[in-house]
Formats: sequence, structure tokens, C-alpha cells
Amino acid sequence: MRPAYKSMHAIFALLLALPLAGAQDYPNRTITLVVPYTAGGGNDAMARIVAEHMSRTLGQQIVIENRGGAGGTIATRAVAKSPPDGYTLVIGGTGTLAVNPTLYANAGYDPRKDFAPVGLIATSALVILVQPRVEAQSVKELIALARKEPAKLNYASAGPGSGIHLATELFASMAGIKLTHIPYRGSAPALNDLLGGHVDIYFSSLPPAVGIAGEGKVRALAVTGLQRSHVFPDLPTVAEAGLPGYEAVLHYGIAAPAGTPRPIIDRLNAALRAALAAPDTKALLVNTGAEPLSSTPEEYAADIDREETKWSRIVRQAGVKAN
Repeated sequence: MRPAYKSMHAIFALLLALPLAGAQDYPNRTITLVVPYTAGGGNDAMARIVAEHMSRTLGQQIVIENRGGAGGTIATRAVAKSPPDGYTLVIGGTGTLAVNPTLYANAGYDPRKDFAPVGLIATSALVILVQPRVEAQSVKELIALARKEPAKLNYASAGPGSGIHLATELFASMAGIKLTHIPYRGSAPALNDLLGGHVDIYFSSLPPAVGIAGEGKVRALAVTGLQRSHVFPDLPTVAEAGLPGYEAVLHYGIAAPAGTPRPIIDRLNAALRAALAAPDTKALLVNTGAEPLSSTPEEYAADIDREETKWSRIVRQAGVKAN
């Protein structure tokens, strides 16, 4: 082999070895876990619950960074374009990975190609909350009220095309009613305006709803999963309360940019699974109404595929468009 070719071969071999070399001492600095919404919602709660235990396992701090905007698309796209070194991760949710790629004409990322799934965290149903002034004590009464005065009742969402928005649209479509959509930039401001009496209805993720519903600040009517929630054991599911076949649950996971070395993904997955198996972490998740959902990276990739297929169909059927 001539000297020039030997030199090029050595350089090429060195470049191939660099990612693996970086993976061997991973992590050696702080890791950023991006929550693509403002603080206070279900995605934020999931991130904070698992990050603490994962930090202890990995020996490096995982810092939560909230970046709201465009239904989570802006921050999710930014992470997809980040260096694939394992130091910038993102919470993957139903809104960002299953809804937005269809909702937005150019979301700027492909949920199947632009991310390296780390693993699932949990699944969680929503709970239908109404302002106390709304004269509905049940799902049937809410539907009847909406049919009586079409579009008079309004509902908040965490943003156009968020999982919360689509769950409400699916409800309205199946019930044959018209509701007026008021989008917010995240779950926290939407929930605050429900509490303040500025909106009538909010399909809330369970974590932030547990306390306020128990205090009587809002009225909880039903949960959106197929099974009753252990944190709201007296509440029926929407399906059993008057809308057969209805189901809308949110999935939460962690993803890294595509191209992140597999040893790093495996290290993160092991730390995440250890967190989900830990009694303290499991208890925190369960107390928020979520169900821990441990998985391999491959299982999370399959889940992303299924969820995107399901929710993209709902986006198209409902004719939902991003602002």
C-alpha cells in the first residue's frame, strides 16, 4: 500500500473510532434533557421524576430544560439537529412524535429517522376537567349541553395539535358536538386559565390534575383510557360514561439525536430502566396517575411508529391544522 493511501486509511480508521472512544467514558459532563413544553405539564413531570434517579446511576447530573413553542416542535427539531453525543436528549411525547409530523407542513424532523429512541417512561390517560360553573356532572350531560348550544363551550389545549388538543377533537368528533378551541403555549397556562374561569373544559394530563380535582377547584368527569385510573378510582372512563370506543392516552419516552452511538443509547436505556424499576421512582409515577412502561430502544421505536400512524390519521380526519 502506497504511503498516501496508508495515511488516508489511518485517518479514516481514526474518524470511525472517535464516536466509540467518546462512548467509552460517557458521560463525563452534564446531560441536558429537553422538555419541549413550558414547565408544569405531564411531559415536565415525567422528565423530572426519572432524571433524578438516572443522574445517580450515570454519575452525572441530568438538567431539565423547558423550551416551549409551536406545540413542542421547535425544541424537538433543535434536539434532532444537536450533536449525537448523548449530552442533549428530549422527552418524546404523543404531541411531538405522533401528531406534529402530520399537523405541521414542515415540522423539520421525521420521528422515525431523526431520533435514536432511548426508551419509554410511562403511559398516562387524560382526565376531563370542567369549570365548576359548567352545568354538567357527567360526560353524557356535557355532551347534551354542547349539543344544545353548539360552539358555546370552549376548551383549552397545550397548543394546536398537542395530544390534549387531539384527544378533545376526537371526543368532539365521536360525540357529534362542536366546541371552541382556545390554544395555549403549554399545559401550565391552559390549566391556570381553567382554574381562573377563563375556559370551560380541559383534557388534562393526570399529574397536574390530581391535586386540584381533589381540592374541588375543578370538576373531574371521566378518564380517557380504557381502564379506570387508580388515582381517580371513582371516575368512569369516557367509554363507559357515554362514548363507547373512545380512548386517548399519552405516551412519554426519551430520545436522542439519530446517530448517537449505540453504547451510549444502551447506557441511557439501562439507567432509565433502573429508574423505572426503583420503588421510589415507580411510586412517584403511580402517584401522578401514570403507568410505568419500561422498554428497549427497539420497543420504543415500534411504539413511535404505531402512535404516529394512529394520531396522524386522527389529525387528517379532524382537519386539524397548526396556526
